[in-house]
Amino acid sequence: MSRKYKFREKSGAYFISFATVNWVDVFTRDLYYTCITESLDFCRKNKGMEIYGYCIMTNHIHLIFRSSLNDPSGLIRDFKGLTSRKLLKMIEENAQESRREWMLWMFERAGKKNSNVTNRQFWQQHNHPIEIWSLKVFEQKLNYIHQNPVKAGFVTDPIDWKYSSARNYGNDDATILEIDLN
Repeated sequence: MSRKYKFREKSGAYFISFATVNWVDVFTRDLYYTCITESLDFCRKNKGMEIYGYCIMTNHIHLIFRSSLNDPSGLIRDFKGLTSRKLLKMIEENAQESRREWMLWMFERAGKKNSNVTNRQFWQQHNHPIEIWSLKVFEQKLNYIHQNPVKAGFVTDPIDWKYSSARNYGNDDATILEIDLN
C-alpha cells in the first residue's frame, strides 16, 4: 500500500472506497445490499462508526466516515471481515442465485492468489483512505459519492439511487441507513 493511502489521523474523517475482488457485481439483489446496510448500521450503533456519506454500487462501496474510538483502520478491517463472511455464506446458501457457482469460483480463485486468505476472498485488500481535512474536501467527496450512480447511468438524479446518502441529504430519508448529519 502506498504511503499516501494510510489512516494517519486516527480521530479524523475519511473518504474510502473498496471493491469486490475482480469487480464482481455482487450487489444486484436487495438481500446483499441489506447485508451491507445492516452491517454499517451495526458499526454505527456498536463500533463507534460515524457515517457522513455512503453509496453502495454493484461492485464497490464509497464511504465518508469517522471512528469515534480512534481506530479507523480496525473499524474497516472488522467491517470488511464481517461482511465478507456473511455475504459469502449468503451467496453459498442462496439457491435462487443464478451466478452462485461462478461467483464462488471467482472468490476462491482470488483467495488462492493471496497468502493472507485461507479459502475465499471477497473484498480487494486496499481501501485508499483520503483524509477529509476541510469542508471543501468533504463537499467534493460527498458530491463524487452521490454522482457515482448517475455517472454509471443507473439514475438521472442521485436521490433516486436507493443505496446512497443522497436520499438522506436531499429528502431527509433515513429508511435505508441512518447517517450522522450533525
